[in-house]
Amino acid sequence: MTTTVERPIERRAAPPAPRSGAWLRCAPLLAFWVLVVAILVAPILLFLLVAFSPRLFEQGPQWFTLDGFREALSGTLLQGLLNSLLVGLATAVIAAAVGFGVAWAVARTDVPARPLWTATMFGLLLAPSYLVALGWERLLEPAGVLELLGLDVTAARGLFYGPFGVVVVLAVKGVPFAYLAISSALRGLGEELEAAARVHGGGRIAALRIVVALLAPAVWSALAIVFAESISDFGVAATLANDAHFPVATFTLYDAVDSFPVRFPVAAAVGWMLMGLAGLALLAQSRALRGRSYRVLGGRSRPARRHRLGAPTTVLTVAGLTVVALVGLGVPALGAVSASLIDGLGSLIGSHGLTLANYERVLASPALREPLLYSARLAAITATATAVLGVAVARILSTRGTRISSRLLDLLLLTAVALPGIVFAAGYIFTYNLPLINGLGIHLYETTTLLVLGYLATALPSTSRVLLGSVGQVQESLREAGRVHGAGATASWLRTVLPLLARPLLSAWVLTFAGTLLELPVSQLLYPPDHPPVSVGITKALANYDFGGGTAMEVSAVVLALAVAAVVWGGFHLLAPAGWRRIGRTRD
Repeated sequence: MTTTVERPIERRAAPPAPRSGAWLRCAPLLAFWVLVVAILVAPILLFLLVAFSPRLFEQGPQWFTLDGFREALSGTLLQGLLNSLLVGLATAVIAAAVGFGVAWAVARTDVPARPLWTATMFGLLLAPSYLVALGWERLLEPAGVLELLGLDVTAARGLFYGPFGVVVVLAVKGVPFAYLAISSALRGLGEELEAAARVHGGGRIAALRIVVALLAPAVWSALAIVFAESISDFGVAATLANDAHFPVATFTLYDAVDSFPVRFPVAAAVGWMLMGLAGLALLAQSRALRGRSYRVLGGRSRPARRHRLGAPTTVLTVAGLTVVALVGLGVPALGAVSASLIDGLGSLIGSHGLTLANYERVLASPALREPLLYSARLAAITATATAVLGVAVARILSTRGTRISSRLLDLLLLTAVALPGIVFAAGYIFTYNLPLINGLGIHLYETTTLLVLGYLATALPSTSRVLLGSVGQVQESLREAGRVHGAGATASWLRTVLPLLARPLLSAWVLTFAGTLLELPVSQLLYPPDHPPVSVGITKALANYDFGGGTAMEVSAVVLALAVAAVVWGGFHLLAPAGWRRIGRTRD
């Protein structure tokens, strides 16, 4: 009898089902990178490539050419580059010297009203350069505020309307950058080296010389930052420099894009030149610091004591700080406010007396009111989107590990911070007007959406870097604790992480709102027809010699920005939970 042994049937494992959840988890990251490419990579890359290959983008017959660079290095374009180079050098030196003096006075002396001078630096940092320039112009121009008061300012006007005035305005705008760079390093520098110089017979000058040498990295950083900011500034270029017929590189780039026919290859070549000048500043900084060590902090470092100033020195120091505040904020504010209160300023009609009629026109006239409301809406949208995306970017950058994506994102953001705003705007005009982009069904040219994307592209890099420190301090265990107690991913983030980031997020929102509300270069090139933002409305009103209406718009926009900031912070202190308000405070 034979027995048969039944062999077990081999069952093959079924193929794994598609993991749809993985795709859902990757979708937000993929959408994020699509947005990054759309607002940061594609516009700049395609715009800069057209300088070498116009035919690739149907802008000329050549597949490869350097004609754009040859034109950029001739005539008015070359003069603009040379003027920008000289102005940038002069501005950097002056701003670094003044910024060092302000930082030394605030951090190392007992000068009176130190919080006031610190607040002045932040006020200068937030004030758009074109508003500073326009405030000075309203005072000094023919039939301006000072001439209506019976003062002869012909000599001052001839001096200010030219390279001297451009350097003065850009220098006071550069002082806060130098102040922040130098004061941070100065606070960490102990006094033992100064004391050693005194012990060996050195006086105050010798001690100061040692401090300056030890602060070389911060000083060179200040020089590089101010130089890059000066050569890339468009506000002064479009106002004071243009009115003085003093060409600079950013305005020649704008002319190349705003002319007919549009000369994109030439504009891209000027963009390359601006980037090259900024790169030279960074190279000079690197070579100056190469092979030297500035590590002076250690376990034996002692906090520096404030120097007590004598009465004459105190008077001179306060006078110097007052001059900086007046030149940067006081005089421009006086010029704008006084011009906005004069009837018929800039024209032969009107009583030229004091009146509030200009502000009534801002509230009643659509040509003056609508740009302000339009910019306020766009600034709120941009600030909200920037704050949300800024947290996402900061979280990616602060994640542990060495992922290629985070490194690439970090490099893109650093590059974007260094790019002039006018290059961003020109890149958007060029890229989103290409037949290829329109063929893909993307029709953003001359739309509000493209303007908001331009605002977002200029605000996101710096905002994400600001939020990086706060986001990087949040431990992942906080969200995990919330999940353990039954909360979903969103609810856990809102309950555990949002309270910790509330203050930094509000600060980022307010700064982005104020910066976007009065932004000029992106607004000038990307605004939709018949929908000018407030900065464009101001310049148009002034170009039509409506100085009263234009300056009333200036003052109204600044007041609106301050009011929104007050409402946001006031609402936080009144409505936020008590625990939220306590986070970040110090105990007495």
